[in-house]
Amino acid sequence: MTDPAVVGILLYGALGALLGIAFFSALDWNALLYVSRDAGWKAPLVHITRLLMTGAIFTLAARQGAMPLLSTLVGFQMIRIGAVSRHRTAIGKNS
Repeated sequence: MTDPAVVGILLYGALGALLGIAFFSALDWNALLYVSRDAGWKAPLVHITRLLMTGAIFTLAARQGAMPLLSTLVGFQMIRIGAVSRHRTAIGKNS
């Protein structure tokens, strides 16, 4: 049998990873909108939505306790490391 605490840690870690994927995908989209000529109101809307979504999910995790918050943060940071590495590699290829 699996300890419920371990299952909770893994679930919140997965939630953080999904949040990271959504956050950094929206960041890519947001950067493209800011540099396009006809973005208009879409770029600030995506920016605000991305930040509010992240804040809301981390707030909900924090209300569950320290371990869910830290697990969510670890999942998010794992995706962040991959996203930064991917962009650095892309910049190196374009130089």
